[in-house]
Amino acid sequence: MPTHFHKKPNMYVSHVQLKVSSLERSLAYYTTVIGFDVLEQTKTSALLTFDGTTSLLSLEEAPNALPLQRGVTGLYHFALLLPSRKDLGNFIQNIIQQNVRVGAGDHHVSEAFYLNDPDGNGIEVYTDRPEKDWLWHEDGMVYMTTEQVDVQSVLREADGAWNGLPHGTVMGHIHLSVSNLVETEKFYTQALGYDIVTRYGNQALFISTGKYHHHIGLNTWESSGGSPASENSVGLKSFTIVLENEHHADEIKSKLTLIGAKVEVFDEASEFGGAQAFSTVDPSGIRIVFTLDGV
Repeated sequence: MPTHFHKKPNMYVSHVQLKVSSLERSLAYYTTVIGFDVLEQTKTSALLTFDGTTSLLSLEEAPNALPLQRGVTGLYHFALLLPSRKDLGNFIQNIIQQNVRVGAGDHHVSEAFYLNDPDGNGIEVYTDRPEKDWLWHEDGMVYMTTEQVDVQSVLREADGAWNGLPHGTVMGHIHLSVSNLVETEKFYTQALGYDIVTRYGNQALFISTGKYHHHIGLNTWESSGGSPASENSVGLKSFTIVLENEHHADEIKSKLTLIGAKVEVFDEASEFGGAQAFSTVDPSGIRIVFTLDGV
């Protein structure tokens, strides 16, 4: 599996922070079904890992949590990229044994399976097809589709060695429900510097750096004109993008300030403390954390 798409200088998503209604229930799901281990835990929050050191996902129990509402902006799904098709086969074997409902899609660039956590937060678990097999059009767009996955073929790759998420798992991408695609496109391409790699009409947009098929998906399918969910609603709290260096961080901060976006700089003691950690909010009210802490 190509790993350079989720390393600097690419602007890849390294971490997702979710709000849940019951930490205990969510931990049971994410450890048993998805295959995470707990890295750190308090009474109301947990960092989840696959290798004992790297956290891809954190959970925070929202007080008096409200359920997900239709029409709001926020998370469509986050996507865990497994190192190989064999790993995906092992994951699906586990899902079958757990008797968990799952959807699937063959996107030509990847084979993906879709689940919802106990609060309805969307999850994709996928593996990429070899980069040499991706089809790029002359206009710079990559061919992506949604067809039926040959599940039996994926299962034949399995060796029955599922023991949780394998080493080499990364946060492959995040897909967001946004309110206005025109404003969103301007923000992510002009202020953050992403390239458009696929469009689905005027309702969905896929963006990346370094010619990946997408680091971020954006759609208005269920959220056109929508507002962010309330503070105590379950759903997405933030996601983290890794920047290349301090010069890149300063450049992003300047561009955000120029368009009137609020920039909040964290101190070293904050939960996001680290080299040049800061955050902003996109036009749909979705919080993005930026850091230099990444590979």
